[in-house]
Amino acid sequence: MTPHHQHYINGTFVSDRHDKWIDVINPATEALLSRIPQGSRQDAAQAIAAAEAAQPGWEALPAVVRGNWLRKLAAAIRQREAVITAVIVAEGGKTHSLAQTEVLFTADYFDYMAEWARRYEGEIVNSDRPNEHIFVFKKAIGVTTGILPWNFPFFLIARKAAPALVTGNTIVLKPSELTPNNAALFAEIVDTVGLPAGVLNIVYGYGPEVGQELAANPRVGLVSLTGSVNAGIATMEAAAKNVTNVSLELGGKAPAIVMDDADLALAVKAIVSSRVINTGQVCNCAERVYVQAGIYDRFLAALIEAMSQVKFGDPAQHTDIDMGPLITHAALTRVEQKVARAVADGAQVALGGTRAGEKGFWFTPTILTHVRQEMEIMREEIFGPVLPVMRFTTLDQAIALANDCDYGLTSSIYTQNLNTAMQALRQLKFGETYINRENFEAMQGFHAGWRKSGIGGADGRHGLEEYLQTHVAYLQF
Repeated sequence: MTPHHQHYINGTFVSDRHDKWIDVINPATEALLSRIPQGSRQDAAQAIAAAEAAQPGWEALPAVVRGNWLRKLAAAIRQREAVITAVIVAEGGKTHSLAQTEVLFTADYFDYMAEWARRYEGEIVNSDRPNEHIFVFKKAIGVTTGILPWNFPFFLIARKAAPALVTGNTIVLKPSELTPNNAALFAEIVDTVGLPAGVLNIVYGYGPEVGQELAANPRVGLVSLTGSVNAGIATMEAAAKNVTNVSLELGGKAPAIVMDDADLALAVKAIVSSRVINTGQVCNCAERVYVQAGIYDRFLAALIEAMSQVKFGDPAQHTDIDMGPLITHAALTRVEQKVARAVADGAQVALGGTRAGEKGFWFTPTILTHVRQEMEIMREEIFGPVLPVMRFTTLDQAIALANDCDYGLTSSIYTQNLNTAMQALRQLKFGETYINRENFEAMQGFHAGWRKSGIGGADGRHGLEEYLQTHVAYLQF
């Protein structure tokens, strides 16, 4: 029997009153996995009201007590690691190793944010008056909401909920309708550990209904979304009516610059890893490669060899693979069409470039050459296992090409020259730059983009402070 999940609102599992359901499909087999309620704005508003009612009591708890609740969630996640991993593999098409990493990283993230309970702090500022103190308090925003993506669905629960909860906020989450089953397991964990009712709520449904309410409801103090640029714009427009805070991660078009003096084997390995992780469906993936002329031919030959060795298959059946399917048939079609348009515009397929298999949403590891900067394939996010490779001559040219982009999330450079690396760090206009390593951020860093890659950010102290607001007190005596 196909599982039918329920919203989790105010500490209770509740069915959708309209009896409309969304099918959840395995992208590797196209089999039906589950059904979730097609939530309404009314459902989202009910969850927001529950979060608002619970927030004063939650904020009144000492921060260390709130942190201890996060530790309980982390421990419960580790206890169910195998089950959650299997669910992520089935609904997201993610390899077993990457899904397992996501689950354990999520538990670590809750523990990490719990540590901030004793560490985030306000300030005492010197006054111009002789008998006055100025205090800057850091306080909870109130009710927050999180709109989650499908590519790292379980981790994003922690990335949004953990800093919100430890700082005294409550939260309502909307999982992606493509990968909601892991959130259903998390709701069971929340219920089992006994987190106070209303502190964390989960509502399923589509963005235009549930997501819009989470952004537009006047009781919400902050809405955080990870998704497409169009989804970010819609969220900003909805939030603007109440001047609600927004935090947005909206994608990227990460350049990888390979200099003549690069460690060739390291660069190839890191760039391939940064492209095929989650089948290229990661916002900080290497999306375009610029190679200095002196090593272009050698690098390209090594890259083709490495990409040709990438194994793909059903991750529920094989553990020795590097990537699984794309998330939907629509995603497969988009990637196929982008490659076709690039070829029509003069690009050449050096490897792959085709669909694979009869069932599931498979696209072969692909390398494109003879690309030009103005091509769509070099400017718009691909979100698939496709690497366009372009030649350059000087570092200044490479940096100009890298910065010539609407996005500004991540970037990378491969060089053994410290001066080259430092010049790139000074001039690259991206929220993150990776030097001689794959594109993958740390929880204690700050994951934030420039330009159309978003507003605000996540992780570390700066990510925690997204969920705080200041209250300044002038005490004259």
